[in-house]
Amino acid sequence: MAVQISPSILAADFARLADEAAAVPNADWLHVDVMDYHFVPNLTLGLPVVEALRKATSTPLDCHLMIADPDRWAPAYAEAGAGSVTIHAEAAKAPVRTLREIRSLGARAGLALSPATAVEPYEDLLGEIDMLLLMTVEPGFGGQKFLDIMLPKIRRSRALIERHGGRVWLQVDGGVDAETIGRCAEAGADVFVAGSAVYGAADPAAAIDALRATAIRQSG
Repeated sequence: MAVQISPSILAADFARLADEAAAVPNADWLHVDVMDYHFVPNLTLGLPVVEALRKATSTPLDCHLMIADPDRWAPAYAEAGAGSVTIHAEAAKAPVRTLREIRSLGARAGLALSPATAVEPYEDLLGEIDMLLLMTVEPGFGGQKFLDIMLPKIRRSRALIERHGGRVWLQVDGGVDAETIGRCAEAGADVFVAGSAVYGAADPAAAIDALRATAIRQSG
């Protein structure tokens, strides 16, 4: 597995997003949490900010849509230049159509699952996605404590992915830091969203290097 680190700008200084993006030149992605105050009880960044950020950085954007109507809005994020667009299984009414439209617009298509959502019912969709995102906290807010009960789900997800050829990336999002990233990597994750662990560090780029090294060391 190739380890990838996707720092979450939810933990960055919103007044200095271009500078904050520039502070992590070694990031594989910039993770953009889009929340609408409907699917989750929080309101964050939207399409105009994504469009502006796309012009300000060469790092590809990893847009995670925690919104109530992803079927309507997800294609616009791909059109805005996001390299990856992830929708929540719990919110999508026509996931296959939406995932295919994201791909047709040139972005990677991701499917996210909240902690209480089992992965097994979505096994048939693995051929429609490029990344499976497992929330390791309840979606909606940054800075939450990692849920250890998600580790078996990560392992089961990795097994399902391997059964289907192993081409789907397995991302974890929530409470990922220097202490938890190794356990996630050992369980089978290969893409790691880290917010406070990166942007709360004195040197965000050095924090990414340290997280990556730990994940590589623990990955199977």
